[in-house]
Amino acid sequence: MSDIHSGGCQCGAVRFQVRGTLGTASICHCRMCQKAFGGFYAPLVGIREQADLRWTRGEPKRFQSSNVVSRGFCGDCGTPLTYEAPDGIALSIAAFDDPGAIAPVIQYGVEGKLPYTDHMSEIPARTTAEDVETAAFLASIVSRQHPDHDTDTWPPEQAGATDNT
Repeated sequence: MSDIHSGGCQCGAVRFQVRGTLGTASICHCRMCQKAFGGFYAPLVGIREQADLRWTRGEPKRFQSSNVVSRGFCGDCGTPLTYEAPDGIALSIAAFDDPGAIAPVIQYGVEGKLPYTDHMSEIPARTTAEDVETAAFLASIVSRQHPDHDTDTWPPEQAGATDNT
């Protein structure tokens, strides 16, 4: 992995950059992480002490989810961004511009694991293009999602004109 990692929320209001080596990438199955991420589990990567995390656009809002942990998220679009505990901070893997480069190596909170998550690959699957029943709807979508790279300004100055490539 590169020593510079960037990412941010879905709408682009909050962006970050990490300079240095990332820590351990993990998945947490505990119920608190499920709720915080609105998903089956939370994919997180720790930020090592020697790495430098900077918020380059905006800053997350925070929710104190327990007596010792707060969760950072975009106050505009709701994207989960951080897990902040006394022993350090972790960022949502999916919030990085290149999440495929950050593979989890351990699972935590497995006592809360939803029973079907081990069998997800057995569920029938199809690509978006194969979903012919929704083709007209999908063709009408104009994305307002921030692209997976840093931009000088966001949103674009022309309403509805986005280049998400």
